Amino acid sequence: MLPLPRRSHRRTHSPRTSTSGRRLGVAALAVALATTVSAAVATPATASSKPDPDLGPNTVVFDPSMSVDDIQKTVDAIHAKQVDAEMGDGRYAILFKPGTYGTAEHPLRFQVGYYTEVAGLGLNPGDVKINGAVEVYNRCLPPAPDQESNCIALVNFWRSLSNLSINFVGGSDGCRNSANFWAVSQAAPMRRVELTGANLSLMDYCTAGPQYASGGFIADSKLPFVVSGSQQQFLTRNSSVDGWSNFVWNQVFSGVEGAPAGGPFTDDNKYTTLAATPVSREKPFLYVDGKGKWNVFVPDAVKDSAGTSWKSGTTAGSSIPLNRFYVAKPGDSVKKINQALYAGKHLLLTPGIYHNSSPLTVVHPNQVVLGLGLATIVPENGSVGLRTLDVKGVKIAGLMFDAGATNSPSLLTVGTRLSKLDALGRKPHLSDPANPTTLSDVFFRVGGAHQGRATQSLVVNANNVIIDHTWAWRADHGTDGVGWTVNTAETGVLVNGNDVLATGLFSEHYQKYNVVWNGERGRTIFFQNELPYDAPNQAAWQHGSTLGYAGYKVGDKVTTHEAWGLGSYIYTNVDPTLHATNAFEVPERSGVKLHNMIIVSLNNAGTIDHVVNGVGGPAVAAPGGSTTAYLAEYPVAP
Repeated sequence: MLPLPRRSHRRTHSPRTSTSGRRLGVAALAVALATTVSAAVATPATASSKPDPDLGPNTVVFDPSMSVDDIQKTVDAIHAKQVDAEMGDGRYAILFKPGTYGTAEHPLRFQVGYYTEVAGLGLNPGDVKINGAVEVYNRCLPPAPDQESNCIALVNFWRSLSNLSINFVGGSDGCRNSANFWAVSQAAPMRRVELTGANLSLMDYCTAGPQYASGGFIADSKLPFVVSGSQQQFLTRNSSVDGWSNFVWNQVFSGVEGAPAGGPFTDDNKYTTLAATPVSREKPFLYVDGKGKWNVFVPDAVKDSAGTSWKSGTTAGSSIPLNRFYVAKPGDSVKKINQALYAGKHLLLTPGIYHNSSPLTVVHPNQVVLGLGLATIVPENGSVGLRTLDVKGVKIAGLMFDAGATNSPSLLTVGTRLSKLDALGRKPHLSDPANPTTLSDVFFRVGGAHQGRATQSLVVNANNVIIDHTWAWRADHGTDGVGWTVNTAETGVLVNGNDVLATGLFSEHYQKYNVVWNGERGRTIFFQNELPYDAPNQAAWQHGSTLGYAGYKVGDKVTTHEAWGLGSYIYTNVDPTLHATNAFEVPERSGVKLHNMIIVSLNNAGTIDHVVNGVGGPAVAAPGGSTTAYLAEYPVAP
């Protein structure tokens, strides 16, 4: 088919599928959203609870004493505002206090739109129970002239679901009664969710076609049978599943009980399965305790783990009272926020967009920076959005960075690389393998919603860091600021630190290497990449005699590196004749190992000549669909 706007042009493969306020009342809030599209506000406190904190005008807090009809009207109104707001400026957090919502006769079933976080406020997922469903369906976009329909999940980005249990209760639609649908693509994580009563489907097979999806990430969840369907790639980490239906290109499981058996990538098997995750730390989250006090729970880091962190009881970790956080709102000055960080406060960014003319700076060990409702930082005047000094155990989670019009050297920088070494060549007291700095659900965008430029999106200079789900995206579509000389960006992720682990690394469309890894003993579990669409010609996209740039580059001096489940795709729609010499480039050393790699040429536009270092491939542009090539191991066994 002809290339379509947004990302629907990239998917032609037909996979196998299986279908086995502060003080306004909730009802008034629904009317306000539906009629004036005003911001949502937190619900009033009940007689049995303490007053809720002010979490900004776009945070909605429900408690189980509220009427299901009022809750339904509110969440439906937020969805109606956000369902098509792909490049909009709305940001929302929908939070449920501990208790039960909906019944078998009167279920609570709703959809989650763009820039919307849905989360329970219990200490464990079972503390918040929804009888109904929380879902994402396809968006049905205008079809191309040769299409009858264009219903897809390819651009269902930027939303999340976490820390609650769902007992699926259907309605009157027979097809919709077959599963809880979570048809998403990048930057749409599901964490700490327990689902019973129906399958979980990661595609929406109830709308018209083509029904493509391109996700995604699940962690710390207990799930029934999962219909993967048209999902091209997916990482599931530290969870349990009752079964998994199929694969398309790259399905990775790390520490997942019930995961399908992995093996070398072939046409008949595209599963990568690791029995345990080497190091992990779950994302910090808000909760309300039995006395009505608000806290942030910070899970401990664990080694060699499998299954959910809460399968034997409460997740291991510690609580921080919310009064030890500076609760920021859009419009707060960087100076004011930094004064709080310097004074030792943690930081909670409530939903909205923060235009910052200088970096937010984390200065103390173990500080937490937590965003609600995909709180978004836009660095202005060429500044960095957020940076950390050389301190250990920092947690940064739930944030989006959107490049400003003036080029930034980076959007998030972790560590400085400037600290003096001790006599043994070490950075004393600056990192700790037992207490790693952790980045959870941290997303980057360059262009799309407005003009943006950034040399790099994420720079990791610190040692002992976990990157647990990130998507660095140089926009290939949007309402503004898209073009080879417009939203300029060289590299999505640059890792200079040692002992860094990435679980769920997505980086796309950058103009040079999408990932550069210079640190020693780095590990990546799941990598997804698309090379840039919009290079105008081969001369603009090559270095020396090498055509294009690899999606994943390990530095020439690195002696030890390992990665599992790697995918790189090409779709050069401006010049379909372009080539990339390699999808992956690594030094030729026995300590550098790659497992299960796939390359794809999409929709007859662009060719990847080799998988890695001149070995494997090609994936050649061809009419009528997409072509693939696989490599199970590198170095290749003699």
